[in-house]
Amino acid sequence: MTAISLGMPDVPTRLAERRKSRKIQVGTVAVGGDAPVSVQSMTTTRTSDIGATLQQIAELTASGCQIVRVACPTQDDADALATIAKKSQIPVIADIHFQPKYVFAAIEAGCAAVRVNPGNIKQFDDQVKEIARAAKDHGTPIRIGVNAGSLDKRLIQKYGKATPEALVESALWEASLFEEHDFRDIKISVKHNDPVVMVNAYRQLAAACDYPLHLGVTEAGPAFQGTIKSAVAFGALLSEGIGDTIRVSLSAPPVEEIKVGMQILESLNLKQRRLEIVSCPSCGRAQVDVYKLAEEVTAGLEGMEVPLRVAVMGCVVNGPGEAREADLGVASGNGKGQIFVKGEVIKTVPESKIVETLIEEAMKIAEQMEADGVPSGEPSVAIAG
Repeated sequence: MTAISLGMPDVPTRLAERRKSRKIQVGTVAVGGDAPVSVQSMTTTRTSDIGATLQQIAELTASGCQIVRVACPTQDDADALATIAKKSQIPVIADIHFQPKYVFAAIEAGCAAVRVNPGNIKQFDDQVKEIARAAKDHGTPIRIGVNAGSLDKRLIQKYGKATPEALVESALWEASLFEEHDFRDIKISVKHNDPVVMVNAYRQLAAACDYPLHLGVTEAGPAFQGTIKSAVAFGALLSEGIGDTIRVSLSAPPVEEIKVGMQILESLNLKQRRLEIVSCPSCGRAQVDVYKLAEEVTAGLEGMEVPLRVAVMGCVVNGPGEAREADLGVASGNGKGQIFVKGEVIKTVPESKIVETLIEEAMKIAEQMEADGVPSGEPSVAIAG
């Protein structure tokens, strides 16, 4: 009888082909084209506090952040950009509002890119020629970042409010000004706090240009609400192949934004998964405390880099099937657990030994995967049943 390979699929399926867009280079990270969708965040420190900003960038880097944006509202912030851009381990984008002079400062400082908000920079359009020349000379991409809350008053008067059409018109108008000076090293965002408006805006933008797109639901709210909004909006667009880099905007520490962003990409098979724990939800059939088991196994395997699927199941309905389809699993009941490895029962242990046994077996499998050269991905925890 031929053995069937179970566990993580070798070739993850995707819902749609990526939209064809031009590729730009944001420091060491390619955005657009055939480049993987990247995850980014923004520091919450005062950029002028170089030590605190670099410390937060280091924390973001450790969490998987690939691009980081820093605010630049003052001259002191602009003066700090060169040191931060040089010492950061990931590309740094300067976020510029109101003052065109800081755009030039960021380019000169060696930032990997500059974000400009056309609705906030007064007299900006008159300086596009100079900005385009400076950006081209330094190889610095420009992100045109349109926000519903800071849309140009002329467009508010025309459309009545920040509609998808208004957001797209603002972005494309600004891009056209750069195009007049033969500058197309551009990425665009059209953010709104309403996921429905945001999705419609990006769909229109995707159809109207080939620039890489930065996805974001602006002012998404506290962690729970913002996670839901971002997951719904990003899921809709990424499942259609729209989006080249993402930022989850949460009223929470920046590292939390990265965790959510990575999980969204993994869920759509746009990023290699690492540890995935499949475990039962609340259910009257469960004969063990599945929540406790799942939490303890997750804690015990924290930091594991290999793509390993672990099933922690609490009853005989779905337990054996889920455990068999995982790389490693347990089907629990009646005070004991059957331990599965690659679809085969290898032992039965008392309930008190389930967690330590799963962790021991997971470590063995991980060591073998690493020896076999299996690439790492990102950990995720899924509760299912």
